[in-house]
Amino acid sequence: MKSPILKRFLVFYLTPAAVMAEWAKTDAAVRAPREAEMQAAWQQWMVEHATLLRSTEAAGRTKCVTAQGIRDVQNDIMLYSIVEAESHESAAAAFADHPHLGIPESSIEVMEITPLGGS
Repeated sequence: MKSPILKRFLVFYLTPAAVMAEWAKTDAAVRAPREAEMQAAWQQWMVEHATLLRSTEAAGRTKCVTAQGIRDVQNDIMLYSIVEAESHESAAAAFADHPHLGIPESSIEVMEITPLGGS
């Protein structure tokens, strides 16, 4: 049986900076167990979707480069993943139950990666 041709997708895990700043103010006794619970849920999700995931990494501080220069900025990207799936729809559907969506105002964006030159 021939394997399906998989497409590559870039996935952004977004949470508004204001939400993260407010969460950072939460008492550690409240925050720590909730963070541990979410980390466990993330790990389980990643194991269940291991065939999809190629890479997942945290996004760090951001620099914006324009014709006017370079400056520090904040955006809502917390992490990103590279995934492979048969279609855009199937890639997006895999994230419908992702634990990241348990963070208030969070979202996940999935976009197809198209090689330059269109091949």
